[in-house]
Amino acid sequence: MGEELRRVREARGWSRAHFVKRLPSGIGDRTLLAYEHGVRQLTLSRLTELAEALEVDPATVVARGLQRARRHLDQLTLHVDLPALLNHDGAGRGKFRPMIQWARNALIENPHGVAEIDVKVVRNLALFAGCSHRELAEYLAQFTPPPGDIEDEENPDERPQ
Repeated sequence: MGEELRRVREARGWSRAHFVKRLPSGIGDRTLLAYEHGVRQLTLSRLTELAEALEVDPATVVARGLQRARRHLDQLTLHVDLPALLNHDGAGRGKFRPMIQWARNALIENPHGVAEIDVKVVRNLALFAGCSHRELAEYLAQFTPPPGDIEDEENPDERPQ
């Protein structure tokens, strides 16, 4: 989780020093560094404080962190960067070819470029693609949107044009 928070902080262009000044608890730069590098465990209340100071939903930070780490994918609503999926020409592209047309269509519905795919939908897409839920979830998880897109995804109408 600390790494995901660091990604969001860096996407904001904030230094650690700037970020700790925003925190009500008054933790120091070294403590934040320890959280970001996983040297120190984050409590739920500390994770919430840090996420709120970054102006992001704590649940989204947790979900993105789990998806990026490819943990509990069978229980997550996946967030997929559609342009990244469409531009991908690496391993699995042939096997998951049906996902290309799906992503093109999903981009029309999600002009901000990020699709949220519920667990049940991933299962159905896997049936369509002729693979297991796990295989498809692993494939889609590699297209986790960058951290700077968290606020845009939450409020697509507020995204700068």
